[in-house]
Amino acid sequence: MANFTIADIKALREQLGTGMVDTKKALEEADGDVEKAVEILRLKGAKGNAKRADRSTSEGLVAARENDGSVTLLELACETDFVAKNERFIALADKVVDAAAAAGADSVEAALAADADGKTVEQLISDEAAIIGEKVELRRVRTISGDKFEVYLHKTSKDLPPQVGVVLAYSGDDAETARSIAQHISFANPSYLTRDAVPEADVEKEREIVTEISRNEGKPEAALPKIVEGRVNAFFKQVSLLDQDYAKDNKLSVAKVASDAGLTLTDFARFKVGA
Repeated sequence: MANFTIADIKALREQLGTGMVDTKKALEEADGDVEKAVEILRLKGAKGNAKRADRSTSEGLVAARENDGSVTLLELACETDFVAKNERFIALADKVVDAAAAAGADSVEAALAADADGKTVEQLISDEAAIIGEKVELRRVRTISGDKFEVYLHKTSKDLPPQVGVVLAYSGDDAETARSIAQHISFANPSYLTRDAVPEADVEKEREIVTEISRNEGKPEAALPKIVEGRVNAFFKQVSLLDQDYAKDNKLSVAKVASDAGLTLTDFARFKVGA
């Protein structure tokens, strides 16, 4: 009989984030030797990485790290919430965001190529995925520079690590308002900082759509230009941060709130796990 207990299975499973059956089999094969069981799980996991390539990764976490005048925000994804809250997965995310921030990576490709204690981030993720037994994927990475930063990481469930991450770059001294605006970004999900940053092709497409809608509603042709521009402005209030109604007071725009607080917003990034 193998020299291990149910408690040993539970402890190893919680350490690695592996499945109950796989953990038990590894301990049986290793005759209760935990280190050998880890190696067995790793080797079996490495073979399974390719098989898991097409699986979806809708769980995971967001992480951020400041480094020398910039902040790196990333999303590390996995298959299940069991792994997402596992200590090994969280530790992996810490190593990945440290390496990505040190490299100033502003893309997944750059982050995967970054050095992480003598190996690339890509290899680090592959090695850990082999042990964990799930597909692990670095889905998104942004590094933004600025004078000051507000980092807001939001937990959608108390049992899980942060699922929504926001980095706001700004200048000014009102850190409290900066944090409130970062929280607004988390909730309102703007796509761009200003209306001028919205691609012209997107604006024209929206203009075409609302023109057709207005005509189908029977609006007078002479009134169309004013109606269309009003609806295009409503589009800007959806996608442009500075144009949005402030979440804490919808009578004010985010631009007005920032201006009154003496803040200049220069950039932001927002990631939500699985979105």
